[in-house]
Amino acid sequence: MGRSVIVHENFLRRVAAGDLPEGRAPAGPLSREAAVSLYRSGCLSRHLDRTSRAMQAAGTGFYTIGSSGHEGMAAVAAALRPTDIAFLHYRDAAFQIQRAEQVPGQTILWDMLLSFASSTEDPISGGRHKVLGSKALFIPPQTSTIASHLPKAVGAAYSIGAARRQRPEHAILPDDAIAFCSFGDASANHSTAQGAFNAAQWTSYQSVPLPLLFCCEDNGIGISTKTPKGWIAATFSARPGLKYFACDGLDIFDTYATALAAADYVRTRRKPAFLHIRTIRLYGHAGADMPTTYMPKAEVEAEEAQDPLLHSVRLLQEAGALSGAGALAIYEETAARVSRVATEAVTRPRLKDAQGVMASLIPPARPCRPTNGPGPEARASVFGSDLKQAAEPQIMSKLINMALTDLMLAHPEIVMMGEDVGRKGGVYGVTQKLQSRFGPDRMIDTLLDEQSILGLAIGMAQNGFVPMPEIQFLAYLHNAEDQIRGEAATLPFFSNGQFTNPMVLRIAGLGYQKGFGGHFHNDNSVAVLRDIPGLILAVPSNGADAARMLRECVRLAREEQRLVTFLEPIALYPMRDLHDDKDGLWMRPYPDPSEVIRFGEVGIDGAGTDLAIVTFGNGVYLSHKARRAIEAAGIRVRIIDTRWLSPLPKEALTAAVAGCEHILIVDETRHSGGVAEALMAHFHETSGAKLARLTAEDSFIATGPAYAVTMPSADSITTAAIALAGGRS
Repeated sequence: MGRSVIVHENFLRRVAAGDLPEGRAPAGPLSREAAVSLYRSGCLSRHLDRTSRAMQAAGTGFYTIGSSGHEGMAAVAAALRPTDIAFLHYRDAAFQIQRAEQVPGQTILWDMLLSFASSTEDPISGGRHKVLGSKALFIPPQTSTIASHLPKAVGAAYSIGAARRQRPEHAILPDDAIAFCSFGDASANHSTAQGAFNAAQWTSYQSVPLPLLFCCEDNGIGISTKTPKGWIAATFSARPGLKYFACDGLDIFDTYATALAAADYVRTRRKPAFLHIRTIRLYGHAGADMPTTYMPKAEVEAEEAQDPLLHSVRLLQEAGALSGAGALAIYEETAARVSRVATEAVTRPRLKDAQGVMASLIPPARPCRPTNGPGPEARASVFGSDLKQAAEPQIMSKLINMALTDLMLAHPEIVMMGEDVGRKGGVYGVTQKLQSRFGPDRMIDTLLDEQSILGLAIGMAQNGFVPMPEIQFLAYLHNAEDQIRGEAATLPFFSNGQFTNPMVLRIAGLGYQKGFGGHFHNDNSVAVLRDIPGLILAVPSNGADAARMLRECVRLAREEQRLVTFLEPIALYPMRDLHDDKDGLWMRPYPDPSEVIRFGEVGIDGAGTDLAIVTFGNGVYLSHKARRAIEAAGIRVRIIDTRWLSPLPKEALTAAVAGCEHILIVDETRHSGGVAEALMAHFHETSGAKLARLTAEDSFIATGPAYAVTMPSADSITTAAIALAGGRS
């Protein structure tokens, strides 16, 4: 007999017999009426768990990680406001159920059953996943809460104070809101969680407002790995900048009183707190998990004897709120209601095709206030003497800096964050003077922690800001890539476009950097970015294009709510010359702020029909260096700058190579998993031209004289072009 059946029958038998577990007497500010409401929420959560298992057994449900044992989280919900954004642990059905009681017009039972059934009518995910979440309840959905949601909770909390100082157009959180984030005791050990705790403490220690309530639901077990007794209290009770509260989650009166005190502390002091709640886990981890395979049966039964619903029945009786018979009636009536509604929910339509599944990969556009950009006086005031340089050719890093200045002038909701972006002005000077121009609120120098940088951006995006986080080097992204893939990119997908993470992630990367590098500062792999559905990856090849593309990237984030990565080739930041020393041919004047390169627009240089060189980033520069020798061999060439690497602008590329007899793809990323693989496949499918590719080796990049030997060069491009297209012998 399954443990869920055993727990259910034990409840019925023990309540009927008055055999209830011992515990403290009810105390605190929880009223009798509110206590009954919490019990009702706990009963509904319990029966939803039981029903999810029945649905799975019948083939009509598809997710059985339940909340049984964590029903006390209903008391936490009651202690908070429904406008306090909540990033929930996947065992927090009782929290969402109770919060729904605080907001008129909710149909929480129906909604959650639709989610169990993976129905397209599920109001949060549209049938894509069983997730807790609701737009009306300020609960963004989480698909895996193994700590990955903690960094963005820090960001959301920070955004509340930031919005007080400069409220964005699309802000959703009230000025007196707090952010709530719950997780299990096992997740508290995850490096992502530890980074979030540290970032919160670091921020609080400096008296920066951060109204954030962490909530650890400590059931003492991470499937087969137990949490040592006293571990959470020992490690969190005395952390600087993080106030510690503890309560017994089996006692709804104690939990409510403690959560109310913790929330009040966070709301009034604008400082983070850690709420430690003792819970138990009933049943196994999920439907297929049998706890008795890795826990002694006596231990499992001892946990079941402490069923929080049994404790609630005792507490309600002692408080004079509800008799045992009344509690049993609510439990049985709730079971019947859940079963009845589930019978209808399983008949509702489900996703049937790829188009339906993918419909929410791209978030919906949102209306934005029109902006004509900053006026001449504002620009003159902010740019100062730099404005005079705009008409003169400049290097890429300078032109990106000018573009960022104009964009931040035009859009006060833009906030930049990263290591050394503010006071220092970036490793390569790209963000110089921006902090003095716009202040530390908009140019945030962060901890040396990529997960915290991206979490800050994700959280601020959910409160209406347009973040522009910077990852100092492409190789550093791998420390935190799940924040992009598992959090930012999936949020619109699993919320049916209701929650989004618009941002422009700036990364300095790719290869060819002389004298300073090795594989940590020169990384020529973009596979991890091109593999993320919905993400836009842009790579400029010169300063003027960088400025024009950056403006489009901000528009995509601000108006279309897109997740954009703007990858800036480090080696091209200072590039001045093309062929000869001091020829200055790779510098450009600053383009007028009205000039934009639209998403999917490729660059075409030349009209030759013998050979099209299709490339991007450093490859564009190197192909131009090789052009003289190629054309000297009698080959008429055109150079195509892809610019947008994900998704590839396939129609524009097809049109750009039209009429060419040969196509050479020059790819500075690796031979295996590089961009050339997709380009070769595309042109094979759409073009009759003869194809070849020149790529980097499958290697990391060395420091010193060999910094570029594993990647294409002007000479190797020339050789490959002549080998492909012929030329004079």
